[in-house]
Amino acid sequence: MKARHLLIAGRVQGVGYRDWMAREAGRLGLSGWVRNRMDGKVEAVIAGPEPAVEALLTLVRRGPTLARVDSVEESFFEEDVVPGFARR
Repeated sequence: MKARHLLIAGRVQGVGYRDWMAREAGRLGLSGWVRNRMDGKVEAVIAGPEPAVEALLTLVRRGPTLARVDSVEESFFEEDVVPGFARR
């Protein structure tokens, strides 16, 4: 199980991105969290089986209907991740 830290830039705040991402992560059985940042980006940590993580990464790069994703910075996350997925 690998965890990833994500910084998502674009029109990703005020368009339901966090709710959408939390639903998709839950549907895929992933753990982690998602939150808005003061700089306008969305930050997230996702953890779970590699195929599910890769599936969410594909979705995150598109986002929900009203969002516009300009970039996704991705790095490995070395800390423990609490089971379940939370909006912060």
